[in-house]
This record gives sequence, C-alpha cells and structure tokens, in this order.
Amino acid sequence: MILVPLLPLFAALLVLAGDERSRQERAKMAVYPIGAAFLGAIATLWWVATQGPITLRFYDPASPATLAFPIGFYIDRLSAVMMVLISGVGTIIYSYSIGYMYQDPHDRRYLALIGFTTAVLLCMVSSANLMMLFLFWQVLSYMLYLLAHNHAHAATLDGAFRTFTLLRIGDVAFLSGTVLAYQLYGTLEFQALFAKAAETPVMLSLWPGVEISGPTAVTLLLFIGGMSKSAQFPLHFWLPRSLYAPTPVHALLHAGIINAGGFLINRLAPLYGLSPTTLHVALVVGTLTAVLGSTMMLAQNDIKKTLGFSTIGQMGYMIMECGLGAFSLAVFHLIAHGLFKATVFLNCGNVIHKARQDPESPPADPREEAKDFSSLTWSTGFITTLLIPLLILLVTHGVLHIPLLESQGTVIFLFFIWITSSQAILTLTRLRAIASWKVSSAMLLTLLFVVFVYLFAVESFTAFLYPNPDEVASYFQAADLPNWLFDSMVIMATILTVLSWSYLYMRAHGQTMWIPGWVAGLRVRLYVIVMNRLYMDEFYQALGKAVMRLVHRIDKRNARWSE
Repeated sequence: MILVPLLPLFAALLVLAGDERSRQERAKMAVYPIGAAFLGAIATLWWVATQGPITLRFYDPASPATLAFPIGFYIDRLSAVMMVLISGVGTIIYSYSIGYMYQDPHDRRYLALIGFTTAVLLCMVSSANLMMLFLFWQVLSYMLYLLAHNHAHAATLDGAFRTFTLLRIGDVAFLSGTVLAYQLYGTLEFQALFAKAAETPVMLSLWPGVEISGPTAVTLLLFIGGMSKSAQFPLHFWLPRSLYAPTPVHALLHAGIINAGGFLINRLAPLYGLSPTTLHVALVVGTLTAVLGSTMMLAQNDIKKTLGFSTIGQMGYMIMECGLGAFSLAVFHLIAHGLFKATVFLNCGNVIHKARQDPESPPADPREEAKDFSSLTWSTGFITTLLIPLLILLVTHGVLHIPLLESQGTVIFLFFIWITSSQAILTLTRLRAIASWKVSSAMLLTLLFVVFVYLFAVESFTAFLYPNPDEVASYFQAADLPNWLFDSMVIMATILTVLSWSYLYMRAHGQTMWIPGWVAGLRVRLYVIVMNRLYMDEFYQALGKAVMRLVHRIDKRNARWSE
C-alpha cells in the first residue's frame, strides 16, 4: 500500500535519469509505474473497505520529535477514494503529456514534474497527521509555481509569481491553525485531535468581552488555507492568471490540486462539526464564490478562462456543500467535477487548434434562431423543474422514512437534486432544431439520471464514507441554519427558476419582459465589471503597491532612528 505514493516518484526519477538519447523511451516507460499506482490505489480502496483503515507511522506519536519528522500514512475510505481519483487522472494526464510536449525542449523536466506532483498529492491525502498534511500542502504550492513551465514568457512568469505569492497567505494561515491546534490539544494525530477537541472545550479571548471556541479558531485558520488552494473569493484571482501553463497542467490542476480545500474540510470533518460558526462562514464564502465564478464565466471570450471560472464556480458549490454539512456530497461533487474537467481541458487544445484552422467552427445553424421550441418542450421543462421535484420530495420522504421537518440534511440533498436537474434541463432548450418530443424525452431522462445519481450519493456514498449515521446527523445539526433563512433560500431559488422559464417562453414568442430603465443601465455596468473579473487584479496590484510604500517608509524611519 505504501508503494502507491512512491510509484509516481519513481516515474519522475526514471524520466530524469539517463542520457538525452533515451529520454523518449524512458518517458514512455514511466507510464507503467504511474499506472501501477492507479491499480494499487484500487486494491487499497478494496482493502480499506473490507478490512478497515491502514496506519503506518515512522515516528512515535507520543514523542515531541513528531513535529520534526512527522512522516506516516493513514489511509481510510476517504483517503483511498482520493488516491484512486488522483492516480487515475494522473495516469491519463501523463500519457497525454508525452505526445503533447513531444517537441518541447524541456519536456523531460515537465514530465518529471507531473510525476512528482502526483506523488505529492497522494502523500497529502494519505497523511497520518496534520503536520505531514501541512508539509505536503506547502510543497504543492511550490509545485504550482514550477508547473507554469514556460518561465521565459513574461505573462506566464507573472501568473506563476502571483499564484505563489497568494498561496503563501493560505499556507501561513494553515500553519497558524496547525500550531494553535497543537498548543490547545497537544497532538496533531487526527483521531486523537478529534477526541480531545470534543472532550475538552476551550475558549479563547480575542479581546475583552469577545471569546471564540478553540475548534472555531483552529478551523477558521485552516479554512483560509483551503480557500487559497480551492480559489475561493476573494482569494480566487490566481487561478485565471495561471492559464498560460501547458494544457495538461490545467487538467491536473482543475481535476486534482484545486480539490484540496474540499478534501481538507472532509479530512477534518469531526473538527469542523464542532464549529457551526466555521460551517456558516464556509456556506457564505462558497455561495458567493459559486455565484461570482459562474457569472464571470458567462462573460469570458476565451475558452481557457471560461473553463477556469467554471472551476471556481464549481469549487464554490463544493465549499457551500461542506458549509451545509453535506460532506459526502462535496466529495461526490469533487470526483465528478475532477473527471469532467480533466476530460474537458485535455480536449480544449483540440478545439483551439480546430478553431484556428476554421474560424467558422462550429458552423452557425440558421435554423437555430428561426425555429422556436414548442409548447411541449416548454411545458415539459416547466413541469420537470417545478412540479415533479415536489412529487419526488414526497415520494423520497415516504421511501427513505426521513422526517424532513426535523432534518435540513435531507432537504439539502433534494435541493441540490432540483438545482442540478434544472440547470441541465434549461440547457436543453437550445436544441431547437430537433423534434420537440425528443427534447422533452431528453429532459425527462436527464431528470431521472440526476435523481438516481444523487440518491446514490445520499444512500450508498454517504454510508461508504461516513458509516456512522449519528456522525452524519451531527454534521447537519452543526450546520443547521435558521428556518427563516433556509426557507428563504429555497423560495428564492424557486422564484429564479420560474422567472427563467418565463423569460425563455416570452423570448421564444417574440415578447420581452418589462425592465425599468435604471435596471437596464445597471445590467450593462455589471456586465463590464464582471467581464473585467470585478477588477480584482487591479485592486490587489494597488494594494500591493500601497503595502510596499508603507514598508519602505517604515524601513527609512528605522534607518534614521538607528543613526
């Protein structure tokens, strides 16, 4: 089992070793160790699922020297699932990179970095303690700088430097949370840390009259670290700046590295479950990131930037799910998004190449705007996104025997079923040149597919990752929102769905919705702001210059005093 993280490292060394004449043969041979790591991860997942967690430590947990050499492995079901995802995606990306970087003069360095990054990710998700997790988290930040690859290109170097600088903020917060956890509880071993945090309530005084619990202080600091890696607002702007790197790097970044925040919260779920405050903060940050990321995605005119902001929006959904206590749903989300985004990024190079050859690709279909979707299509979409979800809610309540009025958790899963299916069904309205009954059938099948997938996440996947139902219930209880706020979110989503279908219906029949003049003007201004990515780059650049001026003034003042 320990060979799984070491095999990609061996592949990286195999690529670097030897002379220049045999580099292509060695690059192709290195696929086998990474593929073997994938097979080993599958075997590890089976072993852990049937025999229990695997623990291997090269240190004494009771010794203070643990902080100096905290190397060990703890592989439970969460770690094993992440190892399968990382090694599988890593194998595909490395195999693709061999041909993609064939003519690059530094392809050997690049392929070695892919193998080394895969090994770092595998060690990070299988860490035995919080300190080892931080160390590999830190190494991952350096790898993101090196994976920019083409540092001779000014824009690439600038993006890599911004990425490295911003991730330092998250790493400092992560280290502060780690140190605080050790100071409060005297251990960094995961299970011992969770037990002591639950048994010994600790209150910290921020200033007179204001106190904060120990778990809240620790988890908030660790959450800032997760925000930086998973590109959460306002620490998100490094991701669009990193898009000059080779395409396979983005596939690895968007499919594996950026999921680190979601993994961190799930790894420390028992600790986050002790802090409703941190979960509520995660809900607000995730929701804001999901809305802003998705909105900025719609205003981009570059395929990589569009995919980059799409990833930011999806990571916002993942953090929002953690903030609602649906930890298993967040893991399911990051797996589905990782596989999808890896495939999309590996194919976007082909799309760009084809677009350069044929500017008219994809060809415009004159029938698309001329032929409106029928009443059958509109009615099917309206019913499947509004009336059927209510029926599903009632049927699910009867089948699963879960008291919905006493548990927001079940409503949360059903809410995401509804939102996901509504998004998918709304996109099918663009299929106007296809017979309406086919579009309607596709809408119904889409709804059924989404429903069964989410029910699988509710029943099987949740039970697999978190076998203790009381533990799952405690997470939902910790993340419980005030009823008025929770109901307001559901009502607001319902109103937006109704308005979306009303807008589509009126537009298809040549009608327009009345909008006040000031709203129309505001919409144009908001579009410009969103297209320029909220001017966050300019803001942080001005902030950096102001900080540097302040530092220079302090430095000069200290120099005068020393004289």
